[in-house]
Amino acid sequence: MTKRLLGITAAAGALCAIVVFGVSANAPSPTVNFARDVAPILYNRCIECHRPGEIAPMSLVTYQDARPWAKSIKQRVVERSMPPWSADPSHAGKFANDPSLSQKEIDTITAWVNGGCPKGDDKDMPPMPKFAEGWTIGKPDVVLSMQEEYQIPADGTVPYLYFTIPTGFKEDKWVQAIEIRPGNRGVVHHVIAFSQDAGSSDAGGEAQRGRNQLGGITPNKTGVVFGPGTARLIKAGSNIVFQMHYTTNGEPTKDRTSIGLVFAKEPPTKTLVTGNALNARFVIPPGAANHEVKSSMTFRDDVHLTSFMPHMHFRGKDFTYTAVYPDGRSEVLLSVPKYDFNWQLTYILKEPKALPKGTKLECVAHFDNSTGNKFNPDPTKEVRWGDQTWEEMMIGWFGYVRDGDQRETAKSASRN
Repeated sequence: MTKRLLGITAAAGALCAIVVFGVSANAPSPTVNFARDVAPILYNRCIECHRPGEIAPMSLVTYQDARPWAKSIKQRVVERSMPPWSADPSHAGKFANDPSLSQKEIDTITAWVNGGCPKGDDKDMPPMPKFAEGWTIGKPDVVLSMQEEYQIPADGTVPYLYFTIPTGFKEDKWVQAIEIRPGNRGVVHHVIAFSQDAGSSDAGGEAQRGRNQLGGITPNKTGVVFGPGTARLIKAGSNIVFQMHYTTNGEPTKDRTSIGLVFAKEPPTKTLVTGNALNARFVIPPGAANHEVKSSMTFRDDVHLTSFMPHMHFRGKDFTYTAVYPDGRSEVLLSVPKYDFNWQLTYILKEPKALPKGTKLECVAHFDNSTGNKFNPDPTKEVRWGDQTWEEMMIGWFGYVRDGDQRETAKSASRN
Protein backbone atom coordinates (compact mmCIF):
# COMPACT_ATOMS: atom_id res chain seq x y z
CA MET A 1 0.00 0.00 0.00
CA THR A 2 2.81 2.32 0.92
CA LYS A 3 4.74 1.51 -2.24
CA ARG A 4 1.63 2.13 -4.35
CA LEU A 5 1.03 5.47 -2.63
CA LEU A 6 4.63 6.43 -3.18
CA GLY A 7 4.29 5.48 -6.84
CA ILE A 8 1.17 7.59 -7.25
CA THR A 9 2.81 10.48 -5.45
CA ALA A 10 5.91 10.26 -7.65
CA ALA A 11 3.81 10.09 -10.80
CA ALA A 12 1.75 13.07 -9.69
CA GLY A 13 4.92 14.98 -8.92
CA ALA A 14 6.32 14.18 -12.34
CA LEU A 15 3.08 15.27 -13.98
CA CYS A 16 3.14 18.54 -12.01
CA ALA A 17 6.72 19.11 -13.10
CA ILE A 18 5.78 18.54 -16.74
CA VAL A 19 2.83 20.92 -16.44
CA VAL A 20 4.83 23.58 -14.58
CA PHE A 21 7.83 23.42 -16.87
CA GLY A 22 5.57 23.24 -19.90
CA VAL A 23 3.86 26.49 -18.90
CA SER A 24 7.21 28.06 -18.10
CA ALA A 25 8.67 27.09 -21.47
CA ASN A 26 5.76 28.66 -23.29
CA ALA A 27 5.37 31.74 -21.11
CA PRO A 28 4.81 34.96 -23.05
CA SER A 29 7.82 37.18 -23.71
CA PRO A 30 8.20 40.42 -21.72
CA THR A 31 5.63 43.12 -22.48
CA VAL A 32 6.35 45.02 -25.68
CA ASN A 33 7.34 48.59 -24.88
CA PHE A 34 8.26 51.72 -26.78
CA ALA A 35 11.90 52.16 -25.76
CA ARG A 36 13.14 48.62 -26.35
CA ASP A 37 10.85 47.36 -29.11
CA VAL A 38 8.97 50.07 -31.01
CA ALA A 39 11.44 52.97 -31.17
CA PRO A 40 14.04 50.92 -33.14
CA ILE A 41 11.39 50.25 -35.81
CA LEU A 42 10.35 53.90 -36.02
CA TYR A 43 13.96 55.07 -36.14
CA ASN A 44 14.80 52.65 -38.92
CA ARG A 45 11.67 53.09 -41.02
CA CYS A 46 9.83 56.30 -40.20
CA ILE A 47 11.67 59.25 -38.74
CA GLU A 48 13.45 60.26 -41.93
CA CYS A 49 10.13 62.04 -42.56
CA HIS A 50 8.52 61.94 -39.08
CA ARG A 51 10.84 64.33 -37.25
CA PRO A 52 10.83 68.07 -36.63
CA GLY A 53 11.29 70.17 -39.74
CA GLU A 54 10.41 67.39 -42.20
CA ILE A 55 7.37 66.90 -44.43
CA ALA A 56 5.39 64.52 -42.17
CA PRO A 57 2.62 66.18 -40.12
CA MET A 58 3.91 64.84 -36.78
CA SER A 59 7.15 63.70 -35.17
CA LEU A 60 7.60 60.12 -33.90
CA VAL A 61 11.03 60.62 -32.35
CA THR A 62 10.08 60.38 -28.67
CA TYR A 63 7.52 58.45 -26.66
CA GLN A 64 5.71 61.73 -25.97
CA ASP A 65 5.58 62.35 -29.73
CA ALA A 66 4.33 58.91 -30.68
CA ARG A 67 1.93 58.04 -27.84
CA PRO A 68 -0.99 60.29 -28.95
CA TRP A 69 -0.80 58.72 -32.43
CA ALA A 70 -0.56 55.10 -31.31
CA LYS A 71 -3.91 53.89 -32.66
CA SER A 72 -3.37 55.68 -35.96
CA ILE A 73 0.14 54.20 -36.24
CA LYS A 74 -1.26 50.72 -35.69
CA GLN A 75 -3.97 51.23 -38.30
CA ARG A 76 -1.55 52.53 -40.91
CA VAL A 77 1.04 49.79 -40.48
CA VAL A 78 -1.56 47.00 -40.39
CA GLU A 79 -3.14 48.21 -43.63
CA ARG A 80 0.40 48.78 -45.01
CA SER A 81 -0.27 52.35 -46.05
CA MET A 82 2.76 53.46 -44.03
CA PRO A 83 5.59 53.59 -44.77
CA PRO A 84 4.38 54.53 -48.28
CA TRP A 85 5.05 51.71 -50.75
CA SER A 86 2.60 50.45 -53.33
CA ALA A 87 4.34 47.59 -55.16
CA ASP A 88 2.58 44.23 -55.00
CA PRO A 89 5.25 41.87 -53.57
CA SER A 90 3.78 38.91 -55.45
CA HIS A 91 4.33 40.59 -58.82
CA ALA A 92 7.59 42.49 -58.46
CA GLY A 93 11.31 42.12 -58.18
CA LYS A 94 13.41 43.17 -55.21
CA PHE A 95 13.70 46.92 -54.79
CA ALA A 96 16.61 48.77 -53.20
CA ASN A 97 14.39 51.46 -51.69
CA ASP A 98 11.55 49.31 -50.35
CA PRO A 99 10.72 50.69 -46.85
CA SER A 100 8.03 48.09 -46.08
CA LEU A 101 7.75 46.74 -42.55
CA SER A 102 8.21 43.04 -41.96
CA GLN A 103 5.30 41.11 -40.46
CA LYS A 104 7.29 40.82 -37.23
CA GLU A 105 7.63 44.61 -37.06
CA ILE A 106 3.91 45.06 -37.70
CA ASP A 107 3.11 42.50 -34.99
CA THR A 108 5.41 44.30 -32.55
CA ILE A 109 3.70 47.66 -33.08
CA THR A 110 0.28 46.01 -32.85
CA ALA A 111 1.20 44.29 -29.57
CA TRP A 112 2.48 47.59 -28.15
CA VAL A 113 -0.78 49.39 -28.91
CA ASN A 114 -2.98 46.50 -27.78
CA GLY A 115 -0.95 46.31 -24.56
CA GLY A 116 -1.65 49.90 -23.56
CA CYS A 117 1.45 51.54 -25.11
CA PRO A 118 3.93 51.11 -22.22
CA LYS A 119 6.90 53.44 -22.36
CA GLY A 120 9.67 51.18 -21.09
CA ASP A 121 13.03 52.27 -19.69
CA ASP A 122 14.74 55.30 -21.24
CA LYS A 123 18.08 53.49 -21.10
CA ASP A 124 16.73 51.04 -23.70
CA MET A 125 16.09 53.79 -26.26
CA PRO A 126 18.14 53.40 -29.45
CA PRO A 127 20.57 56.17 -30.42
CA MET A 128 19.10 58.87 -32.63
CA PRO A 129 20.04 58.24 -36.28
CA LYS A 130 22.43 60.73 -37.82
CA PHE A 131 20.98 62.47 -40.83
CA ALA A 132 23.23 64.13 -43.37
CA GLU A 133 23.48 67.86 -42.91
CA GLY A 134 25.41 68.37 -46.14
CA TRP A 135 25.24 66.73 -49.54
CA THR A 136 24.89 62.95 -49.35
CA ILE A 137 26.50 62.55 -52.80
CA GLY A 138 29.67 64.38 -51.76
CA LYS A 139 30.61 67.91 -52.78
CA PRO A 140 28.76 68.77 -56.01
CA ASP A 141 30.67 70.17 -58.98
CA VAL A 142 27.79 72.56 -59.55
CA VAL A 143 24.72 73.63 -57.57
CA LEU A 144 21.77 75.14 -59.44
CA SER A 145 18.91 76.82 -57.55
CA MET A 146 15.48 78.25 -58.28
CA GLN A 147 16.03 81.80 -59.46
CA GLU A 148 14.03 83.24 -56.58
CA GLU A 149 12.17 82.10 -53.47
CA TYR A 150 8.60 80.92 -53.88
CA GLN A 151 6.04 82.01 -51.30
CA ILE A 152 3.83 79.19 -49.96
CA PRO A 153 0.53 80.22 -48.30
CA ALA A 154 -0.48 79.08 -44.83
CA ASP A 155 -3.27 76.83 -46.03
CA GLY A 156 -5.14 75.65 -49.09
CA THR A 157 -3.95 73.59 -52.04
CA VAL A 158 -0.97 74.65 -54.11
CA PRO A 159 -1.17 73.35 -57.72
CA TYR A 160 1.83 71.64 -59.25
CA LEU A 161 4.38 74.27 -60.25
CA TYR A 162 7.24 74.28 -62.75
CA PHE A 163 10.43 76.31 -62.28
CA THR A 164 13.06 76.71 -65.02
CA ILE A 165 16.74 77.07 -64.11
CA PRO A 166 19.37 77.87 -66.78
CA THR A 167 22.47 75.66 -66.52
CA GLY A 168 24.81 77.87 -68.52
CA PHE A 169 26.55 74.71 -69.76
CA LYS A 170 28.65 75.46 -72.85
CA GLU A 171 29.33 71.78 -73.50
CA ASP A 172 27.66 68.44 -72.87
CA LYS A 173 27.99 67.20 -69.28
CA TRP A 174 28.07 63.61 -68.07
CA VAL A 175 26.55 63.43 -64.59
CA GLN A 176 27.63 60.73 -62.11
CA ALA A 177 25.48 61.76 -59.12
CA ILE A 178 22.39 63.91 -58.54
CA GLU A 179 20.82 65.24 -55.37
CA ILE A 180 17.92 67.64 -54.87
CA ARG A 181 17.84 69.70 -51.68
CA PRO A 182 14.62 71.56 -50.78
CA GLY A 183 15.06 74.92 -49.15
CA ASN A 184 12.16 74.08 -46.80
CA ARG A 185 11.57 70.37 -46.21
CA GLY A 186 8.50 71.14 -44.14
CA VAL A 187 6.46 72.11 -47.21
CA VAL A 188 8.14 70.25 -50.10
CA HIS A 189 6.24 67.01 -50.63
CA HIS A 190 8.19 65.96 -53.71
CA VAL A 191 10.29 67.29 -56.57
CA ILE A 192 10.95 65.84 -60.02
CA ALA A 193 13.83 67.34 -62.00
CA PHE A 194 14.13 67.32 -65.79
CA SER A 195 16.76 68.53 -68.22
CA GLN A 196 15.21 70.55 -71.03
CA ASP A 197 17.08 70.56 -74.35
CA ALA A 198 18.02 73.94 -75.76
CA GLY A 199 15.37 75.29 -78.13
CA SER A 200 12.54 73.06 -76.84
CA SER A 201 9.51 74.31 -74.94
CA ASP A 202 9.90 74.71 -71.19
CA ALA A 203 6.14 74.83 -70.58
CA GLY A 204 4.71 72.68 -67.79
CA GLY A 205 4.12 68.97 -68.16
CA GLU A 206 6.10 65.82 -67.49
CA ALA A 207 6.20 64.54 -71.07
CA GLN A 208 7.23 67.59 -73.09
CA ARG A 209 9.35 66.82 -76.16
CA GLY A 210 13.03 67.42 -75.43
CA ARG A 211 12.52 66.93 -71.69
CA ASN A 212 14.48 64.18 -69.94
CA GLN A 213 13.84 63.12 -66.37
CA LEU A 214 16.94 63.38 -64.18
CA GLY A 215 15.53 62.19 -60.87
CA GLY A 216 13.65 63.48 -57.91
CA ILE A 217 13.16 63.64 -54.21
CA THR A 218 10.27 61.71 -52.69
CA PRO A 219 9.72 60.09 -49.29
CA ASN A 220 11.64 57.02 -50.51
CA LYS A 221 14.35 58.61 -52.62
CA THR A 222 16.91 61.38 -52.07
CA GLY A 223 20.36 61.62 -53.62
CA VAL A 224 21.57 58.99 -56.07
CA VAL A 225 25.05 57.96 -57.23
CA PHE A 226 25.14 55.96 -60.45
CA GLY A 227 27.19 52.79 -60.83
CA PRO A 228 30.77 52.71 -62.11
CA GLY A 229 31.04 53.76 -65.75
CA THR A 230 27.39 54.89 -65.87
CA ALA A 231 26.24 58.50 -66.21
CA ARG A 232 23.38 60.72 -67.39
CA LEU A 233 23.81 63.20 -70.21
CA ILE A 234 22.84 66.87 -69.88
CA LYS A 235 23.31 68.59 -73.21
CA ALA A 236 24.97 71.96 -73.70
CA GLY A 237 22.56 74.86 -73.34
CA SER A 238 19.98 72.80 -71.44
CA ASN A 239 17.78 74.16 -68.68
CA ILE A 240 16.81 72.30 -65.52
CA VAL A 241 13.07 72.18 -64.84
CA PHE A 242 11.68 71.43 -61.38
CA GLN A 243 8.19 70.04 -60.98
CA MET A 244 7.29 71.08 -57.43
CA HIS A 245 4.57 69.70 -55.18
CA TYR A 246 4.14 71.91 -52.11
CA THR A 247 1.90 71.18 -49.13
CA THR A 248 0.79 73.93 -46.74
CA ASN A 249 1.53 73.61 -43.02
CA GLY A 250 -0.55 76.32 -41.34
CA GLU A 251 2.01 79.09 -41.62
CA PRO A 252 3.02 81.25 -44.60
CA THR A 253 6.56 80.31 -45.61
CA LYS A 254 8.91 80.15 -48.60
CA ASP A 255 11.16 77.73 -50.45
CA ARG A 256 14.10 77.83 -52.81
CA THR A 257 15.05 74.32 -53.91
CA SER A 258 18.46 73.41 -55.38
CA ILE A 259 20.00 70.55 -57.34
CA GLY A 260 23.59 69.39 -56.96
CA LEU A 261 25.43 67.58 -59.77
CA VAL A 262 28.65 65.58 -59.64
CA PHE A 263 30.26 65.17 -63.05
CA ALA A 264 31.83 61.91 -64.21
CA LYS A 265 35.60 61.98 -63.84
CA GLU A 266 36.08 59.75 -66.89
CA PRO A 267 34.03 59.25 -70.05
CA PRO A 268 31.23 56.80 -69.17
CA THR A 269 30.82 53.47 -70.91
CA LYS A 270 27.05 53.37 -70.40
CA THR A 271 24.34 55.98 -70.58
CA LEU A 272 21.57 55.98 -67.99
CA VAL A 273 18.39 56.95 -69.79
CA THR A 274 14.85 57.67 -68.64
CA GLY A 275 12.26 56.44 -71.10
CA ASN A 276 8.49 56.39 -71.01
CA ALA A 277 5.57 54.46 -72.36
CA LEU A 278 2.69 56.93 -72.47
CA ASN A 279 -0.75 57.27 -73.96
CA ALA A 280 -2.11 60.78 -74.40
CA ARG A 281 -5.13 59.90 -76.57
CA PHE A 282 -7.50 58.46 -74.01
CA VAL A 283 -10.96 59.63 -73.04
CA ILE A 284 -12.33 58.56 -69.63
CA PRO A 285 -16.15 58.59 -69.64
CA PRO A 286 -18.10 60.24 -66.79
CA GLY A 287 -18.73 57.83 -63.93
CA ALA A 288 -16.41 55.09 -65.27
CA ALA A 289 -15.05 53.15 -62.30
CA ASN A 290 -12.41 51.01 -64.05
CA HIS A 291 -11.45 52.60 -67.38
CA GLU A 292 -8.45 50.88 -68.99
CA VAL A 293 -5.64 52.70 -70.85
CA LYS A 294 -2.62 50.96 -72.44
CA SER A 295 0.76 52.02 -73.76
CA SER A 296 3.96 50.25 -74.83
CA MET A 297 7.58 50.66 -75.90
CA THR A 298 9.89 48.27 -77.78
CA PHE A 299 13.62 48.21 -77.08
CA ARG A 300 15.92 48.36 -80.11
CA ASP A 301 18.97 47.22 -78.13
CA ASP A 302 19.83 44.90 -75.27
CA VAL A 303 19.20 46.93 -72.12
CA HIS A 304 19.12 46.67 -68.35
CA LEU A 305 16.12 48.23 -66.60
CA THR A 306 16.98 50.05 -63.37
CA SER A 307 13.76 51.70 -62.12
CA PHE A 308 10.06 52.40 -62.62
CA MET A 309 7.89 55.41 -61.87
CA PRO A 310 4.20 55.16 -62.86
CA HIS A 311 2.42 58.48 -63.14
CA MET A 312 -1.28 59.35 -63.17
CA HIS A 313 -3.40 61.96 -61.38
CA PHE A 314 -6.28 61.77 -58.90
CA ARG A 315 -8.32 59.26 -60.91
CA GLY A 316 -5.42 56.83 -61.21
CA LYS A 317 -6.36 53.44 -59.76
CA ASP A 318 -3.67 50.87 -60.64
CA PHE A 319 -0.66 50.48 -62.93
CA THR A 320 1.24 47.44 -64.25
CA TYR A 321 4.49 47.04 -66.23
CA THR A 322 4.85 43.79 -68.20
CA ALA A 323 7.80 42.65 -70.33
CA VAL A 324 6.84 40.69 -73.46
CA TYR A 325 9.98 38.94 -74.69
CA PRO A 326 10.83 38.22 -78.35
CA ASP A 327 10.06 34.51 -77.83
CA GLY A 328 6.51 35.35 -76.70
CA ARG A 329 7.01 34.89 -72.97
CA SER A 330 5.67 37.61 -70.68
CA GLU A 331 6.64 38.67 -67.16
CA VAL A 332 5.08 41.20 -64.80
CA LEU A 333 7.90 43.50 -63.66
CA LEU A 334 5.90 45.81 -61.40
CA SER A 335 2.28 45.87 -60.26
CA VAL A 336 0.90 48.82 -58.31
CA PRO A 337 -2.63 47.68 -57.38
CA LYS A 338 -3.51 50.77 -55.32
CA TYR A 339 -1.97 53.78 -57.00
CA ASP A 340 -1.87 56.89 -54.82
CA PHE A 341 -1.24 60.22 -56.53
CA ASN A 342 -0.09 61.71 -53.23
CA TRP A 343 2.99 59.48 -53.28
CA GLN A 344 5.03 59.87 -56.46
CA LEU A 345 7.18 56.83 -55.76
CA THR A 346 10.16 55.57 -57.73
CA TYR A 347 10.79 51.82 -57.60
CA ILE A 348 14.55 51.20 -57.88
CA LEU A 349 15.55 47.63 -58.67
CA LYS A 350 18.17 46.03 -56.42
CA GLU A 351 19.61 44.31 -59.46
CA PRO A 352 19.11 45.71 -63.00
CA LYS A 353 16.75 43.61 -65.11
CA ALA A 354 18.21 42.37 -68.40
CA LEU A 355 15.89 42.73 -71.40
CA PRO A 356 16.99 41.49 -74.84
CA LYS A 357 16.62 43.52 -78.02
CA GLY A 358 13.05 43.38 -79.28
CA THR A 359 11.43 43.15 -75.83
CA LYS A 360 8.18 45.11 -75.59
CA LEU A 361 7.41 46.90 -72.34
CA GLU A 362 3.64 47.07 -71.93
CA CYS A 363 1.92 49.34 -69.44
CA VAL A 364 -1.71 48.98 -68.39
CA ALA A 365 -3.47 51.52 -66.18
CA HIS A 366 -7.00 51.82 -64.83
CA PHE A 367 -8.80 55.00 -63.84
CA ASP A 368 -11.70 55.54 -61.44
CA ASN A 369 -13.88 58.46 -62.54
CA SER A 370 -16.81 57.40 -60.36
CA THR A 371 -18.35 58.85 -57.22
CA GLY A 372 -16.71 56.01 -55.32
CA ASN A 373 -13.31 57.71 -55.75
CA LYS A 374 -13.08 60.18 -52.87
CA PHE A 375 -10.26 62.06 -54.62
CA ASN A 376 -12.18 62.51 -57.87
CA PRO A 377 -12.40 66.25 -58.75
CA ASP A 378 -15.62 65.78 -60.75
CA PRO A 379 -17.15 62.39 -61.69
CA THR A 380 -19.60 64.05 -64.10
CA LYS A 381 -16.83 65.19 -66.46
CA GLU A 382 -15.28 63.44 -69.44
CA VAL A 383 -11.52 63.37 -68.76
CA ARG A 384 -8.63 63.69 -71.21
CA TRP A 385 -4.86 64.22 -71.05
CA GLY A 386 -3.70 67.41 -69.34
CA ASP A 387 -1.07 68.85 -67.00
CA GLN A 388 -3.41 69.86 -64.18
CA THR A 389 -4.47 67.41 -61.50
CA TRP A 390 -8.17 67.65 -62.43
CA GLU A 391 -7.11 66.33 -65.85
CA GLU A 392 -5.25 63.03 -66.30
CA MET A 393 -2.00 61.50 -67.50
CA MET A 394 -0.86 57.98 -68.23
CA ILE A 395 2.95 57.72 -68.19
CA GLY A 396 5.04 54.67 -67.42
CA TRP A 397 8.46 56.16 -66.68
CA PHE A 398 11.38 53.73 -66.55
CA GLY A 399 15.17 54.00 -66.18
CA TYR A 400 17.55 51.84 -68.17
CA VAL A 401 21.10 51.52 -69.45
CA ARG A 402 22.02 50.38 -72.91
CA ASP A 403 24.38 47.42 -72.96
CA GLY A 404 27.83 47.90 -74.43
CA ASP A 405 29.63 51.15 -75.19
CA GLN A 406 26.68 53.13 -76.51
CA ARG A 407 27.14 56.67 -75.24
CA GLU A 408 25.56 58.21 -78.32
CA THR A 409 22.18 59.89 -77.90
CA ALA A 410 20.38 57.60 -80.37
CA LYS A 411 17.15 56.22 -78.91
CA SER A 412 17.08 52.63 -77.70
CA ALA A 413 13.32 52.40 -77.42
CA SER A 414 10.49 53.17 -79.78
CA ARG A 415 6.91 53.96 -78.86
CA ASN A 416 4.37 51.58 -80.37
